[in-house]
Amino acid sequence: MSPLIEGFKEAILAMPKAQLECSEFRGETTFSISKEALLSVCFYARDRVGFDMLLDIATIDLLGEEPRFQVVYELYSLRHGVHLRIKTKAEENEAVPSLIGVWPAADWLEREAYDMMGIKFEGHPNLTRILMWEGYPYHPMRKDFPLQGKPSQASGIAFSEEAPLGGGPFVTVPTQATTEIREPRARPIEIIPESI
Repeated sequence: MSPLIEGFKEAILAMPKAQLECSEFRGETTFSISKEALLSVCFYARDRVGFDMLLDIATIDLLGEEPRFQVVYELYSLRHGVHLRIKTKAEENEAVPSLIGVWPAADWLEREAYDMMGIKFEGHPNLTRILMWEGYPYHPMRKDFPLQGKPSQASGIAFSEEAPLGGGPFVTVPTQATTEIREPRARPIEIIPESI
């Protein structure tokens, strides 16, 4: 662990309600913290340690576990050339603090997490859908959302129907054949063999 990250860890341990867990794997450091400490930890990471760039926000559906969702923040320090990952968890109906005030790049990333997973971000100035249309009743990246989709209707705006995935050209088919047959991106539709 780099001295920069080691100092950051010591500072986080002193923060109330942080509930810090730290892990390192292949040179990458991850801090898991409580959502109550998220804002203070992120302000500290930006202002005192120099993590000036939010690269990405990812979400994980831990279906069957409590809390259900995990939000993962990928940070980078341009000055030090160091990556850092911060994770927090939230229940299905809980909101996570918005980080727009820390890194403005969080705007669209939080909207995508809301749209695809249904995770709300408290304090976000415009938490609206960014990929699906307003009024779409589902969150398609959740584990309980079926691959073929769900029917929906938004009168005058859009609709969706189920799209069964029965071995079509966009689905990997079970076979002992080569990649040209098995992998959908590697074959045009017309070369799908009848035997599959």
